[in-house]
Amino acid sequence: MEMEKKYKLIALDVDGTLLNDDHELTAGTAETIRRIAAQGTEFVLCTGRAPVNSIPFMREMGLGGYVITHNGAATVDVQTEEIVHEFALDAKGLDRYMDYCREHNVHYDINTTFVLYVPGASQLSKEALDMYHLFMMEPQDLPDWASFKEPIVKMTVTAKKDELDRIQSDWNGWTEEFNVLRSGDFFIDIMHKEASKGAALKKLAEKRGFQPEEVMAIGNYYNDLTMLTYAGLGIAMDNSPLEVKAAANAVTASNNEEGVKQALEKYCLGHSVR
Repeated sequence: MEMEKKYKLIALDVDGTLLNDDHELTAGTAETIRRIAAQGTEFVLCTGRAPVNSIPFMREMGLGGYVITHNGAATVDVQTEEIVHEFALDAKGLDRYMDYCREHNVHYDINTTFVLYVPGASQLSKEALDMYHLFMMEPQDLPDWASFKEPIVKMTVTAKKDELDRIQSDWNGWTEEFNVLRSGDFFIDIMHKEASKGAALKKLAEKRGFQPEEVMAIGNYYNDLTMLTYAGLGIAMDNSPLEVKAAANAVTASNNEEGVKQALEKYCLGHSVR
């Protein structure tokens, strides 16, 4: 069946897409992905997460290949954990964002590809630590900023939804040196101007020799828009905001109803959705 051969690379967002709201990968979804991978289709997780909390899902499914992490800022080899591509940002430009956060008492972290740094990590509240642990992250203390030399891929700000709306509107007035992206109801990411899931997916597809029409992408949030529009088939989850559904070619069930499994069965295994 020609349909089954069409997609050579499938990009999956993780939170709100591959995982249900309890941050679980269901056995049924994992099984469907393994079946399609066994036919020679490549899978890539395309996530705001870091390698440390996305690679385990690939290993759990027995998949090699790549993860696109930090919303496209770093692509990492699943087997060797080597950085294949990285959009490092100009750290000096982050000063005003950090000043703003300190002034308004907003929680933030600084990410290299593999390490997450938080100012005063040892003094974090239980609530903040629980959030990191939920995402399988162990924050390290941010070293002296003036002498910080490692390549930074992302600064993330965390707050309640209405507070983030306000922060976002404040920052919208600033000069656009970075890609400032709402990556979840409670997160804003600050990245290199050119870093996005779509840009990283395009680079990976080109490296693997695939055309956009041979790529499928499934996601659920604003940070997925670039990859949904790059892919030949962009699929939005039913739990996506309206703008994300509008930008996609198709909509599948929600992340709590195994929407990824249903979409893969329909477009890669030729099943009609039950």
